[in-house]
Amino acid sequence: MIDAIIFPIPALFLQVPLSLVNPHDAFMLATVGYIGCLIGTPIGYLIGKLLGNSILYKILKKEWIESATNMFQKNGDTAVLIGSFTPIPFKVFTILSGALNFPLWRLIMYAAVGRAAKFYLVGALIYFYGQAAEKMVHNASYYLFAIAVPLIVLFLFFRRRHRKKKAAKAAAAAEAAAASAEEETVQEHSAVASEAAEELTEPAGQTGEVSKETRETASEPPIPTPTPVSNT
Repeated sequence: MIDAIIFPIPALFLQVPLSLVNPHDAFMLATVGYIGCLIGTPIGYLIGKLLGNSILYKILKKEWIESATNMFQKNGDTAVLIGSFTPIPFKVFTILSGALNFPLWRLIMYAAVGRAAKFYLVGALIYFYGQAAEKMVHNASYYLFAIAVPLIVLFLFFRRRHRKKKAAKAAAAAEAAAASAEEETVQEHSAVASEAAEELTEPAGQTGEVSKETRETASEPPIPTPTPVSNT
C-alpha cells in the first residue's frame, strides 16, 4: 500500500524475498500486495492532486519522473496502463495522475489490471519453481512488459477505431438532424408566406365585390315616389 503512495522502493523487492522464504505462500503474498496497491492508489492520487508532482523529485529518481511525465503528455491512458507493467515504481503514476487531473476511476481500473498481472506472475513463478525462480523474477517485469505492450497497443488501436466509428455515426446523425431541421424551417417559411399571400388577396376580392354591387345599384332606375292626393 505504501509503495503506491510514497515508499521509494518498489513492492517487488519485498514480495520476492518473503515469497522465497515459503513458496507455498507466494499467491497469498501476491494477493496481499495486490490489495494493498489498490488501497494505496487513490491515496497517492490525492497526494498528487493536493501537492503536485514536486514531491516526486524529493523521493524518486529524476529519470523515472521525466519518463513517466513524457508518457502522460503523449497519452495518459497508455501511460498508466503501460506504467502498471513497467519497472518504474507505480507511485510515480498515481501521484502524476492526481497532479495532471487524470480520471481516478481509470487509474484504479488500469492499476487493477496491470498490478494483478505483475504481482501474480511473480507469485506464480516462485510458487511453481521455488528457489530456482529467484533469478527469473528479477527479469519478470521486463518479460511482462514485452508481452503486455503488444496487447496494450492492440487494445488501444481497437478502442480508438471504435471511438472513431462512434464519432462518425454521431456526426452523421447530427448532420441528418440539421438537414431535417432546415427542411422544417423552409416548410414553415413557405407556409407563412402562403398565408400572408392569401391574406393580401382576400381584401382585394372583397373590395371588388363591393364595388360591383355598388355599380349595379347605381345603374338601376330610381323608384318613383307617389304624390299624395288632396280630398279638396
